[in-house]
Amino acid sequence: MIHDDTPADQVPPALQPGHDSTPAAETPPGTDWLVELRGLVLMLAAVVTFHSLVAKPFYIPSISMMPNLLVGDRLVVSKYPYGWSWVSASFHILPRSRVRLFPATPEYGDIVILAPPNSDDDYIKRVVALPGDRIAVVGGQIVLNGRRIPRVPEAPLLLPADPNQPCDADDFPGLRYRGADGRHYCELPIYRETLPNGATYRVIDHRDQPLDHYPETRVPAGHVFVMGDNRDHSADSRAPIEEKGLGGPVPLSSVGGRAEFITFSFDGTETWSPASWWNALRPGRSWTRLRPMIEQRGH
Repeated sequence: MIHDDTPADQVPPALQPGHDSTPAAETPPGTDWLVELRGLVLMLAAVVTFHSLVAKPFYIPSISMMPNLLVGDRLVVSKYPYGWSWVSASFHILPRSRVRLFPATPEYGDIVILAPPNSDDDYIKRVVALPGDRIAVVGGQIVLNGRRIPRVPEAPLLLPADPNQPCDADDFPGLRYRGADGRHYCELPIYRETLPNGATYRVIDHRDQPLDHYPETRVPAGHVFVMGDNRDHSADSRAPIEEKGLGGPVPLSSVGGRAEFITFSFDGTETWSPASWWNALRPGRSWTRLRPMIEQRGH
């Protein structure tokens, strides 16, 4: 029989009688809420910075830019093409100022996001006159520097009526009808305008109203004149501030970016359930480019 004469005080604890050699479970460290909060704040700051300096999503809430933009369109606005000013910051958290960093001037036909003089809302309109231009509207047609810009009628646009664009009788009297397929459509009269740089785009003008007649004004330095493509339903540079218009040319410090492309568009039938979103998508609108076509002219 073999005896182990090693003194007990020299026996490793793990081999001593009655010792449980199973490793004890480690207690997980508690959540460091300060670290979690700091990570959340940094992520939020990164998103706000990107939206303020680079690009942000935008939702079309009104009919003022039909037929090129519809209620329910989601699009991307780039924030840097014209430099940065107070309006570039997300949520308009900066005070109004005429200061601009790396300023640039829009081109004829650009669709821009801007802030009206008496509201924190964002408007979306098209630039039709640049600094130094003289502009008037006669019978619905733009007269730029004494010349009528080309405006050619095109075939009517048959736009399907939907909850986001019901073709309301107050807005489009007599233009809603039921097609042979049983669906309702809005038959919109279309014109194609072409600005001096060749930028060409479609507009709607279906009735004579006060904004079709605007006396000639000169666009001051550092300003642009903007109009909606839906000429009878747009509170733009032609409309007085009291009527939620822009009251004339807009300072470039109030222009916050340029519309680039549509990401997707909903017709208004979507609900909170993602299962409804696919059927609510308007076909053919996703990834539509919003920069105007430039018409090549002969020499």
